[in-house]
Amino acid sequence: MAADAKHGADIDAFREAALSCPIPAAVELIGEKWAFLILRGAFNGLEHFEEFQAGLGIARNILSDRLSKLVGGGILKRAADPSDKRKVIYSLTEKGESLLPVMLSIRQWGEDWGLGEMQIVLADLRNRRPIRRIRVFADDGREVKLGDLTWLSRDEIAGKSDRAA
Repeated sequence: MAADAKHGADIDAFREAALSCPIPAAVELIGEKWAFLILRGAFNGLEHFEEFQAGLGIARNILSDRLSKLVGGGILKRAADPSDKRKVIYSLTEKGESLLPVMLSIRQWGEDWGLGEMQIVLADLRNRRPIRRIRVFADDGREVKLGDLTWLSRDEIAGKSDRAA
């Protein structure tokens, strides 16, 4: 019985954490095919509605909806094109640029588990060498895998750092 009660408490804690988890809100904003393709386009220098439409082959109404959603979510910003005031430039905000590791992780996962290695690779502009793969690292620099991880409250972390000092 004690094991069942502990399991129930674990499930309750999991449910509470799941309901306040930031993943669903993030997926709601960027987690569908066209949003990712628009972001990919923005990361690769597309700026105008017509460029996104031609580059992605997306219907105008869907593109307009997704651009509005990404602007509303603070991922992209709109500005008048200084060379043609009738046009709008869409560009990544700081919040949008911070999605770079997410985009690269998804691409790398797709290469590993989907389409295989692509002919075009992302490289460092300075040395023209491919970037390193996205990995998860511990505080001390070790690469960690799922079995090496646990969830802790911020209070637990603060308590551990107080005792270590």
